[in-house]
This record gives sequence, structure tokens and C-alpha cells, in this order.
Amino acid sequence: MFIEERAPDDPGLAGLLEAAMAELVARYGPNRTPVRPGARYLVAVADGRPAACGAVQPTEEPGTGEVKRMYVAPWARRRGLARSLLKELERLAADELGLRRVRLATGVLQPEAIALYDTSGYLRTPPFGRYAAEGHALCYAKELAAQAA
Repeated sequence: MFIEERAPDDPGLAGLLEAAMAELVARYGPNRTPVRPGARYLVAVADGRPAACGAVQPTEEPGTGEVKRMYVAPWARRRGLARSLLKELERLAADELGLRRVRLATGVLQPEAIALYDTSGYLRTPPFGRYAAEGHALCYAKELAAQAA
């Protein structure tokens, strides 16, 4: 398994994002929050094919980014890909984007995601942005430290 940055129009990333959106819409309905222009996407490749993705995007709050579109393909789950991908997104946010904090939102119908964030140093926060109006969003934040190269 390896993790690499990919452009938003990469076909492998696009397939993962389409599958992620389909799962979100099936669980919660339409109107998912968009990823902003300028987001940086990472893809985990396993068994020679795209297996997981995630992004970090800038926010209006200085020094803060938002983790978006964390997704692992069903065939690749329970292999530690999400945890590895999240760590790499945090490294990207801290070391390359100079962010001191990341935040994210997940839904109450995603117990695997909740467990990941609860065990990865994220703390629950009051809902932010449009998540404040949604009854099914759980919001988290984590303070980052720059990684030594």
C-alpha cells in the first residue's frame, strides 16, 4: 500500500469520490457539502488500484483546514487504510499547508468513521458552518504539530 497526492480530475480518485457520494446519499439523502477549490486530495493504492481517498481543504478560519471525503472502498476495508490516510492528511496539512488545526464532520450513521476519529486524537466540537443546521452531523477537531522530516 502507498499513498500519493492526485489531481481532482484523476480517474481513480473520481471513481472513489463517486462511490463515497453514493454511500453518503444512500445514508443521508442529497445535498452533501461540496469540497472547495484548492483542496488537496490523497489516494491510498492497495493491490495495484485506488482503494481509499481523502482531502484537506482550507477554511475561512486562519490556520485551520477541514478534512473531507474520507472513504475506503468496501473491498479494502478493515486493513488500516483509513488510519494511514488520515495520518498522511494531517502531515500534509501541518507540513505542507502550514495548518495548526484540522476539523471535520461525519454522520451519526457512520460508526466506523466515528471510531476512527475518536481513537485518532480528535475531540468533538460544536457543529460548525452548515453542519450546525444538520441533526446528523458530529464535528471534530485536532490540533496539529509539524512533523519532523
